[in-house]
Formats: sequence, C-alpha cells, structure tokens
Amino acid sequence: MSSGQGVGLDEVDAAARRVYAAMPATPQFAWPLLAARAGREVWVKHENHTPTGAFKVRGGLNLVGQLAELASPPRGVISATRGNHGQSLAFAARRAGMRCTIVVPHGNSPAKNAAMRALGAELVEHGRDFDDARVHAVELGRDRGDRFVGPFDRELVAGVATYARELFAAVAGLDRVYVPIGCGSGICGLIAVRDALGLATAIVGVVSTGADAYRQSFRAGRPIETANATTIADGMAVRVPVPAALDAILRGAEDVVAVTDDEVAEAMRALFDDTHQVAEGAGAAPLAAALKAGRQAGERIGVILSGGNVDRPAYQRILADGLTGSAA
Repeated sequence: MSSGQGVGLDEVDAAARRVYAAMPATPQFAWPLLAARAGREVWVKHENHTPTGAFKVRGGLNLVGQLAELASPPRGVISATRGNHGQSLAFAARRAGMRCTIVVPHGNSPAKNAAMRALGAELVEHGRDFDDARVHAVELGRDRGDRFVGPFDRELVAGVATYARELFAAVAGLDRVYVPIGCGSGICGLIAVRDALGLATAIVGVVSTGADAYRQSFRAGRPIETANATTIADGMAVRVPVPAALDAILRGAEDVVAVTDDEVAEAMRALFDDTHQVAEGAGAAPLAAALKAGRQAGERIGVILSGGNVDRPAYQRILADGLTGSAA
C-alpha cells in the first residue's frame, strides 16, 4: 500500500483527468441563510453532487483507473467501508470491468449496502465496526488474490484532492476550511493542495465526540486507538487512526475539533432549511463545527459537505428533531 503523504499538484491534475472522464466538477455555493446563521460568509463544497453522492468516488476513479492502465491489471479490488468508499470502488470497478468485493460491519447502513450492491459489488458482512471489517478484508483479499485498497492509498488521496483543487480555484481568500475526518484522505487532500498552492487557509478537521481517535491523537502527537466509535455520523466512525494520515494532519491542520451527535443533527437540519441539501452525518459535521466556533464577522470559511448518503428513516427522525442510534 502506498502512502498518501506528499501528493503534489502534478498527481492531482493527472487524477483530475481520470475523475472528469466520469463526472463533472462539483459546485461550491455561498448560501445567504447559512451566512446569517453562522455570522460569516460560508461556502459549501457540494460533494453530495457526485455520481455516488460522496467525495470518495474521486479516489476510486483515480486508483482503479491507474490499475486498469497496467499491462497486467488485477482481476479485482477489495476493501472495507461503512459505505461511501465502497460505492466509490464499485462505481470505478464496474467502469473498468473489474470485480469488486466490499467488507462491511454487521449493522451497516441498509441504504449504503443496497447502493454498493446496485453498483455491482459483492458485499461481505463481518465484525462489529469498520476496523474489524478492514482486518477481514485484508485476509480475504490475500486469499482471493485481489488488490486490497486501504483507506489512505496515495492514489485515493490524489483523487479526492481534486475537490480541494476545485474549491481553491473557485473561491479566493478562504480564511478557514472545516472538513470531516474518517480515515483522513479528504483532509489530507485539502492540506496537500493548500500547501502546493502556497495558501494561508487554515484547515480544521472535525470528528465526533463518540469517535474521537484523531482528536486524541492530534492532541497527543501520536496515534491513539479508542475502544469504541459510536456516532450517527458513520463516515467518521473510526477507532484506529491511519499513521500516515495523522502525520500529515499534525503537520498541516490548525486543529481537530469534536462535535456531538446533537450538534451534527442540528447541522443536518440547518443545511436542509437553509440550502435544501441533504447531508449525511459526516457531511454536516463541518458546519456543526463552524457553528460551534461562534460568529466571526468578516471571516470567509468553507465547509466540506462530504456526502449526502443518509438512510431515510434516520433522516426523517433527525428532521423531526429526534435522534436514535441509527446511522446517519
């Protein structure tokens, strides 16, 4: 597995060619009602507008695209996911004519499972959470001879970094960007492009108080594994930080902050009310963190709406001001 560290603009631009062969750039909008709510100018990067409803499709298109260009490409790819990464690989693998196997934990989002199957993935259920599923995927891939795709392969980071390239090209003078952290490809892509462009934009990672391995690790300056990762924002439900991702975050992030499930739910409602956009828990977490930071007049910020793949029953309860243990 290749590290995602040190991705340069040449790799991002090469990835963009593979990405844009399958999808257009996503928009970024400054919504007036969000600005009034937050007390500052808020630009939303709409990664809920991709073909799979989440930013990760960019990484899958770049990685699988590169595999397909090899003289002897692998017969298939295998990985573990709570949903968006798996949809990314399945979407890209089907375009390339490769098989795709995805391991998910028991109790995973039914809607995301259905979406992965619809894209042609073989789904295997194993373990209590993402980290258990990841270990099983490595073993299963070894047995099958498939190419295991980790959460932080360099090709994935270069692919997802294309959304950062778009955002920084479209919006000048961003003071701060809030981005959710799952395994770290999204925030590290932002850091890589920000640094390559020589911008002064601060980048703030966002995690859940119920899955705060990256916040604890950022504070300690070393990887810290947590016992549990329980949150309605399943895209951030990670117990074990990726060391290479943490290294990049330690070097390039201003801070890593945590938001509660109640704050995430309120941000999901705010995005619907102010923009009529559907955000899953991880996709709303950046806005939750920005609102929690308080009003700062004159500041121009970005929030990464990383995905909109939320189960309807859970979303209905959240819109009705109710929370349950169901994933969002």
